[in-house]
Amino acid sequence: MKFNVEVDCTPEEARRFLGLPDLTPVHEAYVAQLVDTVKNGVSGEAVEAMFKSWGPMSDAGFRMWQQLLDGMSGRKP
Repeated sequence: MKFNVEVDCTPEEARRFLGLPDLTPVHEAYVAQLVDTVKNGVSGEAVEAMFKSWGPMSDAGFRMWQQLLDGMSGRKP
């Protein structure tokens, strides 16, 4: 036996029904920060901090990323 159930509701109604938190304020803050970054440009320090947090072994990982990107751009370190 097979049952198909179709529910017609908005995303907000579904979120409330499932008991999920409302993340609208978090989303709005994230979008505002993203828009600000796009308008003002990305600083070198922000990129450096991002790669340091992504890479293993902190500074050694950053140097690895830097060498990789330098090699891809054809730039000599």
